[in-house]
Amino acid sequence: MAQVLEFKLPDLGEGLTEAEIVRWLVEVGDVVAIDQPVVEVETAKAMVEVPCPYGGVVTARFGEEGTELPVGAPLITVAVGERPASGDDGTASEGSGNVLVGYGTSEAPARRRRVRQERPMSGASATAGPTGAAAAPAHAPAAGAAAAVTTRAAEPPASVNGQAGGPGTDDGPVPVISPLVRRLARQNGLDLRELSGSGPDGLILRADVEYALRAAGQGATTAPAAEPYPGVPQAPAPALASRSSAPAAPGEIRTPLKGIRGAVADKLARSRREIPDATCWVDADATELMRARAAMNAAGGPKISLLALLARICTAALARFPELNSTVDAEAREIVRFDHVHLGFAAQTDRGLVVPVVRDAHARDAESLTAEFARLTEAGRTGTLTPGELTGGTFTLNNYGVFGVDGSTPIINHPEAAMLGVGRIVPKPWVHEGELAVRQVVQLSLTFDHRVCDGGVAGGFLRYVADCVEQPAVLLRTL
Repeated sequence: MAQVLEFKLPDLGEGLTEAEIVRWLVEVGDVVAIDQPVVEVETAKAMVEVPCPYGGVVTARFGEEGTELPVGAPLITVAVGERPASGDDGTASEGSGNVLVGYGTSEAPARRRRVRQERPMSGASATAGPTGAAAAPAHAPAAGAAAAVTTRAAEPPASVNGQAGGPGTDDGPVPVISPLVRRLARQNGLDLRELSGSGPDGLILRADVEYALRAAGQGATTAPAAEPYPGVPQAPAPALASRSSAPAAPGEIRTPLKGIRGAVADKLARSRREIPDATCWVDADATELMRARAAMNAAGGPKISLLALLARICTAALARFPELNSTVDAEAREIVRFDHVHLGFAAQTDRGLVVPVVRDAHARDAESLTAEFARLTEAGRTGTLTPGELTGGTFTLNNYGVFGVDGSTPIINHPEAAMLGVGRIVPKPWVHEGELAVRQVVQLSLTFDHRVCDGGVAGGFLRYVADCVEQPAVLLRTL
């Protein structure tokens, strides 16, 4: 008899805890190959196609498009052939051997048959909300009324908070990792020890807590369905819950803060909450910088972008004022200074604001910076930026002049210590060499964490940037 392997949503990197299903790439009944992408998901940082490490027939999909799943929740189940990859004890299955973050198939674990009790579904959870999954997804076959038997990997008891143990007992550890789950239960007076988790090895997920809260307010019903693949054990459908949202009043339109928009909101709020920021600004005559760029591009070869020249100026300024290329470890009460510049730049896309990061920007010339900015900007527009390309920045350059505005007081990209803002470059009257003239003028603003430096350092940095904009030859000192 075929074995059914359950593929869970892996940790897609950088500590992400959930992802939203954007588009299913397979249907129930499709035959999939090892490492074939089966679903496209959107995390708080990027759009990602998720490959399945098993080859076989898709027997179930969990969650409709638009559903938000926690890491560790089932994505699909795949029925694979009886032939083991090695040995004759049935301990191995067809798998890629590839390792995703938080998930891998490099070793074939011993297998056992385990009975999992199907939890009743509440009537309220039969349909999906704006960010939650349906309790019984349309493409996921439901288990029998009593119990569902599924073949799963034999694993040691779950290790939770450094302690071994399975589902919580009166005096054992509670299998909860997420502090959000603990807070939700605490705020609603729910004892986590009374719950059976639907996550790996009984791990209690947010959906389990929300299910219990709904069940406490109304009766639960069970909706068994016929087994679409006779002889193939089916994985029980997880109890996935949708987040509650307040009803819209007349004239209101409510948009969930989720995905990139939610991540941006959380990060900006945290920055304002934790960082004592200050802003200084200066107007600069960018006429010579624009002429220098025109001369570079007229000389042949790849065109140099203005953003690349500004980035080159930033890295030179940070070499002189390294205090701004740092972060604050609040717990240790230490300032952590970096010897490299991973330069983030704000990019507005159809999916919202993203901040891709140019690695080792300090070691790149203007041509290399131009190419990398172009590559990352295009990836941002198409939603193909990886989590690694959206994290790890040490300083951010924000060119808001593309929106036709002169100035701004940027919010620092937490946990960085500073951000340089650049307004539009426009002709303005300017005193040049003692006479009034029309020059190309730009406003530069620096928002900085006052914990890492005082105004003298911030002012020195900004003045050096302005000097390089007004006299690009100043950069020759640091080349």
